[in-house]
This record gives sequence, structure tokens and C-alpha cells, in this order.
Amino acid sequence: MGLGKISQEMIPRARAFGMPVVAWSRSLTSEKAAELGVERMETPLDVARAADVVSVHVALKPDTRMLSGADFFKEMRVGAYLINTSRGEVVDEAALAEAIRSKGIRAGLDVFAIEPTSAVAEFADPIVNEPSVYGTHHIGASTDQAQEAIAAETVRIIQSFKGTGQVPNVVNLAQRTPATHRLVVRHRDRPGVLAQVLEAIKAEQINVQEMENIVFEGAEAAVARINLDKAPSQVTLDRLRADNADIIELDLLQLAG
Repeated sequence: MGLGKISQEMIPRARAFGMPVVAWSRSLTSEKAAELGVERMETPLDVARAADVVSVHVALKPDTRMLSGADFFKEMRVGAYLINTSRGEVVDEAALAEAIRSKGIRAGLDVFAIEPTSAVAEFADPIVNEPSVYGTHHIGASTDQAQEAIAAETVRIIQSFKGTGQVPNVVNLAQRTPATHRLVVRHRDRPGVLAQVLEAIKAEQINVQEMENIVFEGAEAAVARINLDKAPSQVTLDRLRADNADIIELDLLQLAG
């Protein structure tokens, strides 16, 4: 129930156990279901009727609160499993408790309707007293070892950025920028060459989207690739060629749209 990124990771894991997968989501289309290799259900109740194991992966919103309620458990198969790793409030725990007693429903809960308000608060959700409920805490990954590993990785990333300008494992790099042209500057590796090029670009109110400067063995020559959001004028390019003897070659390329 629900078919976001986490839920989609469940599909190959279920198949590894020989399970066919049915799915319901408000945004699930027949085309997307075919792409994922699942059978699309029209309603949550259809999932309840069809599944031996129901795994819940919906966000908590007004229309998903108590989504798995008395009507849902009425449709579930006798002895079926309910797995909830989303939010406790999407399940009506009173209705779940009744289904456990009357239909032998078994539940794996990683979240609960009544959760501690702080790290030292008491955990006293009545659902955990049911014999067929298996509970885990939602922050189970936050062990001492995990926190130490996170701290060490944070230091490594900062050191890498400080020393090289590269950020390991960055997830939000632009896949596509507004750059329309690339200025390729082959130059002698001398102070001020790129500063002069960038100053000329700035004078035309052109924004640099990406830039890379590669220095060759011996540190005598280098090539800079500068992606720009529009083309510099021919006057600017001619002036750069004429005014700086350390610029060996200057090429302007149009990037593919």
C-alpha cells in the first residue's frame, strides 16, 4: 500500500521469496504497474483481499489517517500479516487488536500510534501486549557504532571538500544546467590567465555554470573548460586572444540542447 521509493525496494525482495506482488497507490497507473511488474489494485480493500502479507508505505495525511481500519481488517485473509513501517497513525490499532483476536492477523510494527515523546520517555502503547504483534523501534539503525560511522564519514567528506573541492556521495548535483556554450581555453599555466578570461566574461554579464581546469605534466600547459549560460561576443574573444600571449587557443562550442 503506497508505492514510493521505499515501497518499490520491497518488490524485488518479495519476489526473492517467490511472492507475486499486488499494489495500490493513488498515483499508480497501469503503465507504471506493468513497468514495476506488479498487479495494480483499485482500492486498499482490494489489497487486503488479495494479499497474504500487507506492507504499508503511505505518508501520514488526513486521507491516510486510519487507512487500515475495521473495514480493511474485515477484508484481510485469516492469518495474514500486516507490516507497517510508515507511520503509526495510518493503522487503527484498536481495529488491529480486534482482528488479531478474531482472525489470527499477525502484525509487524516498526511504528506505533503512541510513541515516546523523548529519548527517556516511557513507551506504553497497548498494542504491544497483543501476542501476535512483533515490534521494532523505528530508529533501530541509530546504534553507537552507526553514530560513530556517521561522524567519521562527515569528517571525511569535509576533508575531501576542503582539500580537493570534491564532495563524495553528493546527491543533488545538477544533471542539467542552463549552460548553452562551452569556452575551451588552452593556455600556458601562468598566473592571471583564467582571471582575465573570467573578468571578460563577467563584463558581459555571463554566468559560469561549470568550470574545470586541467594542468598537464610539467605544469607548463593547461586546458580550461568553462560552461556558460550564453555566448561571449566575438569582440571579447578576439580581445582575449590578442591581449594575452599565454592563451594558446580559444574555442567556443555550442552545447547540444
